[in-house]
Amino acid sequence: MYDLERYLTIRQAYGGSLGPDGTLAFLLDTTGVPQVWTMTEPGAWPVQRTFYDEPVSFCSYSPERSELVFGMDEGGNERQQFFRLDDDGSITPLTNMPDAKHYWGGWSSDGEQFAFASNRREESVFDIYIQDRDATGDDADLVFEGDGWFTVGGWSPDDDALILVESHSGFDQDVSVLDLDTGERRHLNPDDDEVRYRSPQWSPDGDALYVATDRGADTLYLARMDAQTGELETVREGGDYNVGGVAVDEDSGLIVYSRNVDGYTELTLGELAGETEIAELPTPEIPGNVAGGISFGPEGDRLALSSNGRTLNNNVAVLDVAALREGDTDDAVTRWTNASTAGIPRETFVEPDLVSYESFDGREVPAFLSVPPEVPEGGAPVVVDIHGGPESQRRPSFTGLTQYLLSQGYAVFEPNVRGSTGYGRSYTHLDDVENRMDSVRDIEAALDWLAERESVDPDRFVAKGGSYGGFMVLAAVTEFPERWAAGVDIVGIANFVTFLENTGSWRRSLREAEYGSLEDDREFLEEISPLNNIENIEAPLFVLHGKNDPRVPVGEAEQIVEGAREQGVPVEKLIFEDEGHGISKLDNQIVAYSQVVDFLDEHV
Repeated sequence: MYDLERYLTIRQAYGGSLGPDGTLAFLLDTTGVPQVWTMTEPGAWPVQRTFYDEPVSFCSYSPERSELVFGMDEGGNERQQFFRLDDDGSITPLTNMPDAKHYWGGWSSDGEQFAFASNRREESVFDIYIQDRDATGDDADLVFEGDGWFTVGGWSPDDDALILVESHSGFDQDVSVLDLDTGERRHLNPDDDEVRYRSPQWSPDGDALYVATDRGADTLYLARMDAQTGELETVREGGDYNVGGVAVDEDSGLIVYSRNVDGYTELTLGELAGETEIAELPTPEIPGNVAGGISFGPEGDRLALSSNGRTLNNNVAVLDVAALREGDTDDAVTRWTNASTAGIPRETFVEPDLVSYESFDGREVPAFLSVPPEVPEGGAPVVVDIHGGPESQRRPSFTGLTQYLLSQGYAVFEPNVRGSTGYGRSYTHLDDVENRMDSVRDIEAALDWLAERESVDPDRFVAKGGSYGGFMVLAAVTEFPERWAAGVDIVGIANFVTFLENTGSWRRSLREAEYGSLEDDREFLEEISPLNNIENIEAPLFVLHGKNDPRVPVGEAEQIVEGAREQGVPVEKLIFEDEGHGISKLDNQIVAYSQVVDFLDEHV
């Protein structure tokens, strides 16, 4: 039997980037927070390159030099800054504007410049900037003034244009091309279409974009979008499942895309043989169940990706494209990193079962059910673990906390209630605004289904979730309070009105598109807010939050704790001064989840 700290110190390696000399940079959390590490060959001893107390969020190698850019915020405030790490280990702050957020937009092909989006000019909108690799501070060129949430999709092959994506909600994006010579922005999709455009990538000739979209369909498919007219041509249908990430290498014409099949990644590699023709390469076996984060090497001869599964912690592998062309799938995939499992044997980890259950209206809701190796007589207590978003999906990826709970005899049930992504556009809209509580009813239906399982103790249900999942926890313990033995709310929404009033100004319009607006829907938002139904709560409650959370401000935690205590239920509160929207630092995770486990052991 291994203690909680051992499970939490299982390492994760991910976010690989291949440098021009073949060096692999990646993020690894050996120190307790993700830092930049590098390796020159598979299985070599990795070299730590950054040494901060704050988590590094990404790293991206220059296409021409042995230097990379990485991002980092302070205390979870999400106001990311950029830094350049040179081969000799020196680090240069590139942005150094701590009051602004910065979103990476990629290197130019010669590595002389990089692009990014930032809300420097006005907090609620994002502009587009270009900066020389050796410039610092505010020495960046403003090339486009935005009036919404803009990000950069990448540079054109000849570096004379950028892809811009404007997000109006999680399911509504606009795609345009910004001509860097004239400053003209060419809008490519119809003004009135509210559809998704994900992972736009330039074609090697710069005449088109390859993008995942659901225009005219319920699921995302792979399409070619003309860079002048915006005309769409289907390249690969998504079928019943979404096409997810898309990556194109401009040098080799290699294209990689994934399909999300019930949460599991199905990867396809091929070479562009025409505008909409892909000559598929043999598909190698990728370690784990969930993969992504594609980074091409020089000349497109290799690519790095991150993958994991419920029984396999995250690691970075490199694919040899030449071997795939020759049909050699056995030798095409080499795992470079070997992130430690903290001495816990992999064979002790539990794989979930993919299940579905019928909800109140007859709709089938998909879920993952994990049962502990030894089920006590009378059934195991169940942690109903609800994902955030709601524009998200619980997938069979690795978490040390989940494996610890299973080792301690808890079952874990992870539903993808209506509103979750991964199951088509229609499914994602089933919880919009006035239908919000239907997703909560999906949780009640899950308890009914679980109660019929012999392996489950229906008197020991625990609601657990973070962010929107935290709202779901609070809603569940106030809407059907008699069903719960305990609740664990992590950075959750207690009152939709105060949440929308206090969330970051750059996020408010996007969140109102999902939840409803303060102007039009205030009365309804008040009605469904758990805080305003707190008199119903019966279950003991544990509340976790980060003081610097810019998405769900810490006031949400303070309100629900005060309200629950007034009802006389046991409440424990833990606020971290150096965390934001989630608990990211290992030392804090050990403190937080040790207390959560003690709380569950006491009440469940």
